[in-house]
Amino acid sequence: MKKYFKRKPKPKHKYDKRRAIECKILKKSATHKGYCKYKITIAELDGTIHSEVAYGTDMQDALSRLINTERTIKIEKKMEKNPLIFFLVWMLVMAVPVLWHGELAYTPWFILYMFVTFTAMFAFAGLWQNYLEKGKK
Repeated sequence: MKKYFKRKPKPKHKYDKRRAIECKILKKSATHKGYCKYKITIAELDGTIHSEVAYGTDMQDALSRLINTERTIKIEKKMEKNPLIFFLVWMLVMAVPVLWHGELAYTPWFILYMFVTFTAMFAFAGLWQNYLEKGKK
């Protein structure tokens, strides 16, 4: 007498990674030429499925912008919970030239370095936000 073993059926929507399972183009951007609005359906690790809206020149660009937006939100939440991290990074950036060149702290070049670093950090943050927001409207 043969025994037949039944395999357990696997859940249909469980994945080992998050997956974009569907991507639809909704409309072209009225303000930014060449950009479109996409609706991306994502399957999470636990099997839940949800939709997100992303903007980009093509689907791959929209997906990369969506991933970058999610990473940025994750980092922003960590920074809001623990502002000490931002302060320590800022102090590290300001202290590096003094640690390498102790005499630099007593010259006008240190003031210029601080000004340029401060401006560069905010310019980078502004450009990053502009990149994430481009095409929305």
